[in-house]
Amino acid sequence: MSTSNSPSSATEPAGGSSNGTPLLSVRGITKRFGPVQALTRIDFEVPPGQVTALAGDNGAGKSVTIKTIAGLWPPDEGQLLWEGKPVQLHGPRDSEALGITTIYQDLALCENLDIVQNMFLGHEELRHLLLDEGSMELAAKKTLDSLNVRTIRSIRQPVASLSGGQRQSVAVAKAVMSKAKLVILDEPTAALGVAQTRMVLDLITRLASQGVAVLVVSHNLNDVFQVADRLVVLYLGRMVAQGPISDFDTTSVVEYMTTGRTTRNSDSGPSQSAQKGDAG
Repeated sequence: MSTSNSPSSATEPAGGSSNGTPLLSVRGITKRFGPVQALTRIDFEVPPGQVTALAGDNGAGKSVTIKTIAGLWPPDEGQLLWEGKPVQLHGPRDSEALGITTIYQDLALCENLDIVQNMFLGHEELRHLLLDEGSMELAAKKTLDSLNVRTIRSIRQPVASLSGGQRQSVAVAKAVMSKAKLVILDEPTAALGVAQTRMVLDLITRLASQGVAVLVVSHNLNDVFQVADRLVVLYLGRMVAQGPISDFDTTSVVEYMTTGRTTRNSDSGPSQSAQKGDAG
């Protein structure tokens, strides 16, 4: 596991690709809003085919981080590397063009439209200048089936009639149809019941098993330890730890989130070097 002042924090191999290159590398990202320092030299990696969890307390910088990756806010310092190459994002379209899809808590679904219409919104398929309803229905059904989404009664039912977990499923399926390489999920299980949460966590696991990189922002550590392969912890706008999920336990993560460091020793969790984490 790497910490914010560990020499390996910016170079630790993330794995997950044939040449060891992470799909996304965040390098020294700093973001200011007037006098407010939102992010300070953030470093972490997102490998393909794995679930990376981004954890931190309120105000830690999670939202600013994902919106920077999504192209909404350009960084003041640092850079993003996509498949090992530096990229500059001038807006969400640049991010989407690379294959990055961000699913925020509001899901950006139209409740008055049905599932097929939502999944193809803005990318409708045409045949002889008319909507190719049959082709879109087939593609939507195949995508949902590939994600093992079985609880939806009809792909023609309005989104307004779906549960929270089912809506998350539609939003993720829409990202899959857009051939996303990285899907960012912002608090995907917030306000969901036990059964719906289980559905969404299973969906995240299946998404990663298909080779898609998943970056999950979550306050729920139970969810994080169930699905994550890697963990990145932010504290007051700084990255204080990152590494395989096996390097952490609940106590150490809570300590990182609340103090920016941990008192755990190498025999009971993260390495002793974590005690040197920058508390900002």
